[in-house]
Amino acid sequence: MEESSRQLPAGEEIFLDHIGHFAADRGAAGAALAQAGFAPTPPSVQVNPGPDGSATPTGTGNVTAMFSRGYVEVLFKTADTALGRQLDTARARYPGVHLIAFAVADAAAHHERVAQAGMPMQPLVSMQRPVDTADGPDVAAFTVARLSPGVMPEGRIQILTHHTEHTVWQPRWLTHPNGVRALLDAVIAVGDTAEAASRFSRFLGRPVGDSAAGPVIALDRGRVQITTPDTLRDLIGIVPPSLPFIGAYALVVTSLAVVKATLAQAGLPVGERDGAVTAAFPEALGQGAWVFVEDPAALPWRR
Repeated sequence: MEESSRQLPAGEEIFLDHIGHFAADRGAAGAALAQAGFAPTPPSVQVNPGPDGSATPTGTGNVTAMFSRGYVEVLFKTADTALGRQLDTARARYPGVHLIAFAVADAAAHHERVAQAGMPMQPLVSMQRPVDTADGPDVAAFTVARLSPGVMPEGRIQILTHHTEHTVWQPRWLTHPNGVRALLDAVIAVGDTAEAASRFSRFLGRPVGDSAAGPVIALDRGRVQITTPDTLRDLIGIVPPSLPFIGAYALVVTSLAVVKATLAQAGLPVGERDGAVTAAFPEALGQGAWVFVEDPAALPWRR
């Protein structure tokens, strides 16, 4: 299937939109992104806007690395709310990636679809965060559809609709010294691959396919690759600290030579095999790994 090159989905399309690390220290996490050659945005604190114009803190804030397709965020706790405590609980299991977000054109419609598929949902949530733009202060606004806690043990798995593409994907944030230009796939190690793939298939409304690494759900942009702990170790050298484990994600770069040089200069160990470069996350970003490719076909789980 040819993947869309647009930033946001239209019609019934669904994209892998962003990946989220849960971090203890926002300063250290932002510095770790910069160390690895990303150009992180300034930190921002997320709120739930009220109908009267009030704003209630969600309990989290973020730093992001924005790409021409998708992005990566690092979430940190800002208040003792349910969402903030969820971040603490997830980090206690392992520090690293605990969020996978998928973009759709109509989050409300997908909220209803997932509920009708028998998966308990939380109420739709409107979220926003302050954003500085070249024209002055603005906001980034989203509608988020979340499953009830525990339905997806892999982490905070959610669907959202972006309402402010111009404030989220500002051109000044899309160029990175390491040459990353797009988010591609998420890789999850689990104990029962068939069961996990079935859940993700119901949640995403897409069929389960097969790959050499295990079940895969292909989207209009990006994929969710389900695999075993042994296969994750064999593919990219990462041993899960516990299961389930969102252990890796893939990023498209303009040049493998550039990303290798950037990571080496930062003192980050790099592995290379058949057109893919792997690097474990810096400590501040938790456990797991990046997989960098120029061509998506070079990903070890896509071969």
